[in-house]
Amino acid sequence: MEHQREISIAPTDLHPRDAYRLFISVVVPRPIAWVSSMGADGSLNLAPFSFFNGVGGTPPTIMVSIGQRAGVPKDTLRNVRETGEFVVHIVNEEFAERMNTTSGEWSYDVNEFDLAKLDTLPCVHVKPPRIAGAPIAMEVRATQFIPVQDTHYTMILGQVLRYHIQAGLLTPSTSVDPLRLRSIARLGGPDYTAIDRVFSMKRPDV
Repeated sequence: MEHQREISIAPTDLHPRDAYRLFISVVVPRPIAWVSSMGADGSLNLAPFSFFNGVGGTPPTIMVSIGQRAGVPKDTLRNVRETGEFVVHIVNEEFAERMNTTSGEWSYDVNEFDLAKLDTLPCVHVKPPRIAGAPIAMEVRATQFIPVQDTHYTMILGQVLRYHIQAGLLTPSTSVDPLRLRSIARLGGPDYTAIDRVFSMKRPDV
């Protein structure tokens, strides 16, 4: 087999911004956590984060990693530190543009729910509201805050307390049908991807 020519790059040889752009274009696709949170003063925030994934199954545990803005923790991190509660929504194509609206560097006093013209519903276990009509919303209680070494990021680990799942998405095996969900995921730069094909591969028998 003919080997393709390759380029070898050390992140430390790049300008930090270029290193970041390369990184987020390599680690793809990244699921999007659209996080609603509430500060101790009752103010609401809604913002998307693509450093997000599941990290444990029993109990279900998710991770969201949140950076800083101008050296100050972003509003979501501030709120979750104050209250220990948040809601993670899975974004589908229907909500893509409104999710993008909430991704702006809005000031703390801006209500992104109003900005994106989103209605809300109350949660069962946590105080932050959830987005009405969202395909999936997970009520989450924060369990750990972990500074990511040598970065300006803090990783939040949280336990899922309750799922709110749109009718019609669940299969008889209690799994979500990805083709009905049609979630979107983050690529590099301004790019996103949507699911249009699903295939399966069986693990090898050992």
